Order: sequence, then C-alpha cells, then structure tokens
Amino acid sequence: MRKLQGDKYKKWIIKEILDKIISGELKEYRVSPKDAFQFQLALRSYGKRQSITGIAQRGGDIIYTLSDNEN
Repeated sequence: MRKLQGDKYKKWIIKEILDKIISGELKEYRVSPKDAFQFQLALRSYGKRQSITGIAQRGGDIIYTLSDNEN
C-alpha cells in the first residue's frame, strides 16, 4: 500500500489514485493526517466520490476504499 507524502503530489496524481480505487486496481489507499486536507479537496471534486469511503484510523490516518455498495 502506497502512502501520500508531502505537497509534491498534485491533484491529478490524487485523481489517478481515486481512479485506481474505482477500477479495483488499488484495494485501499492510506492518507496521513498531514496530507488529508489536500486529498479531501481532490476527492470533493472527483466525479465518482460517492463510490469511495474513507475510514479514520487511530493515529489520524484515513484509509480510502471502494464503498461496499459498489463491490
């Protein structure tokens, strides 16, 4: 599982990650607390955002997966 680090990732990289979650190529993607806001901004503008669920973990990481109703 890859992890988003710093501001070097642009919105289009996040969109690629979201596309891979939707396609099933990525089962899940973990985002650290320091990158959560940037990721959330990209997710909000993503056309299929309702198909992706984020679950907060102890320590502040968020794991994004395809929603159960999409499987």
